[in-house]
Amino acid sequence: MKHLAFATALCALALATAAPARADYAVLQFADGWCQVWWDSAADPWGTSWTKLVIGLPTWSAADAALADARAQDICR
Repeated sequence: MKHLAFATALCALALATAAPARADYAVLQFADGWCQVWWDSAADPWGTSWTKLVIGLPTWSAADAALADARAQDICR
């Protein structure tokens, strides 16, 4: 019985580590016009003085490019 429990735990651990990590980024704008890349589109910062400009970006590079684009369009400072 111990071998079965160990094998089950080992399989569960292997499946948990083999699953791809879901990372999505967002670009947030705060009330003062300052923007930043946020690490998770689903997570929200404290307070209510912010707006999500772009959500669901797959990589940090894509989010950084979206932030640079927002700054170039004078949406963010």
